[in-house]
Parts: sequence; structure tokens; C-alpha cells
Amino acid sequence: MTWIAPSIERRELPTVAGEREMLQGWLDWHRDTLLAKCAGLAPDQLAEASAPPSSLTLLGLVRHMTDVERAWFRQRFAGERIESRYITDENVDADFDDVDPAGARAAFDAFRSEIERCDAAVVDGDLDATFQSSRGRTLNLRWIYVHMIEEYARHNGHADLLRERIDGATED
Repeated sequence: MTWIAPSIERRELPTVAGEREMLQGWLDWHRDTLLAKCAGLAPDQLAEASAPPSSLTLLGLVRHMTDVERAWFRQRFAGERIESRYITDENVDADFDDVDPAGARAAFDAFRSEIERCDAAVVDGDLDATFQSSRGRTLNLRWIYVHMIEEYARHNGHADLLRERIDGATED
């Protein structure tokens, strides 16, 4: 039996909450949204570049966001000395370029695992805590949350279009 991207129940968005809870709630909602856009698809569909001439795929987006989560929360903010999962010095677009349907299940498992690790890395972090970016800018944890929400929102728009081209599915 072929693996199919599992269904996901998106978490409810907080409507009245403190800043940290609100930021985490929106981030979690966007994380769930990406997975919802992939739900029910087979590996070949997830790896299908469905909006030519772009080579963008749903599987590529999952892989990309895995590395983006890792880079911002664990490598940059928490200072963990870990390598990117997909991106290499030889191919900075490997998260998008080197998609193989056979690796879809592993990519989804890696995404979920990375989210857990990222959340654990910042659970006690002060939103005002600063660090130096790779470009020498001083940023804080709050900036990462806002950036990640923006990053997911943009890519979830891409995922909407990709999914609609694959099987016509549309939803919130």
C-alpha cells in the first residue's frame, strides 16, 4: 500500500491571548495549514511540479520549511551547531530541487520532528532575547516568530495553487 499524506486537524486560532500565545498560535495554524494542503496526496502528487514553468512542489515546500524552521529557531536563535537537513553548500536550493517521491514520508516525519525540536528550543526564550543574524543584524525571538508566520503565509499561498492544479481541491 502506498503512503498517503495524512489528514490533519488544524488547531484553532487564539482570538484573545497574550503576545507569546498569539504568535505561537498563528505559527502553529500556518504549520498545520501546509500539512492540510498536502493531505490525501500520494508521493508522486506531492512531488509534482503542477504550475509550469515553476519547479515548485508541495514536497519541496515541506522540505523547505523544515530547513527554515531549523535555521531560524535552532541554528540562529538557540545557537545549535547542526547542519541543514536538505540545503548544502553545493546546492542552496536542494530542498526544492532534489525532491524524490520515495522520500515523501520521511520528509513529512522530519518536518513534524523539526517543529517539535524548534518549539522545545525556544519554549523558555524571551521574545526580547537577541542574537546576531548571518548578515550581522541584531534580531530578537519576536522577529523570528513574525518572520516565520510571514514565510508560511506566503508559501501556503503557493501550496493553495499547487494543490488546486494537482486535483482541484480548494479550501481555507
